[in-house]
Amino acid sequence: MAEPIEFKRIGEGNLRAQVYQQIRQTIQRGELSPGQKLVDVDIAAQLGISRMPVRDALMQLVHEGYLVGTTRGFTLPTLTATDVADIFEVRRLLEPRAAAHAARTLDADGLKTLAAALQAAEAAATAGDAARFFQANSAFRNCWLGAVENDRLSQTIARFADHVLVVRLKTLSHQPTQAVIVAGMRAIYEAFVKRDAVAAYDRMTHFIQSAEERFMKLSQPQQLNDEAAPHQGKS
Repeated sequence: MAEPIEFKRIGEGNLRAQVYQQIRQTIQRGELSPGQKLVDVDIAAQLGISRMPVRDALMQLVHEGYLVGTTRGFTLPTLTATDVADIFEVRRLLEPRAAAHAARTLDADGLKTLAAALQAAEAAATAGDAARFFQANSAFRNCWLGAVENDRLSQTIARFADHVLVVRLKTLSHQPTQAVIVAGMRAIYEAFVKRDAVAAYDRMTHFIQSAEERFMKLSQPQQLNDEAAPHQGKS
């Protein structure tokens, strides 16, 4: 059973916007499990506010594709294979161009943040810590996206990446896949360090393609078992 989600008390100002931000961050951090429900009256009681701003925030997240409404609350959408393929197609069209932009605009502090996120991902993969690996991967993505000067482009990419959260959780928790992802992150990081927009474009294209291929492979249990078999019995 999933752990109950704790929301922080909010201050004065736009209540709907503050609730929206908290719930969206909860989704982005992977704290909302598939099938777990968010109920507006429960969240309102926890925050000590009326139900309406919570309801409005949840409905905005439904409109943006983060959640779906059910008779007993709101939950993550169930994605079909076609949904996943469509989202990855959008990401292949947008993210390489955004990465090329970031290669030209990332400053020294941004590169340090990327290096720290990459190091954290490598350590988490070695330790087999899926939660830390997810956090490091998200920090890496959020950093380079933050360097994209076209806000509409970066926000659209972030939204579509969040839409395949269930996909990301599935792939990022699989240790052999973590090694593939770390290699891709390092290749992208090296392109950013060199401020090579063409390399950043190409490496991001390859990274997204690899992510889709890994997910499709993990969606086929027999292939997953075949990959795991050589590792059985090894320390």
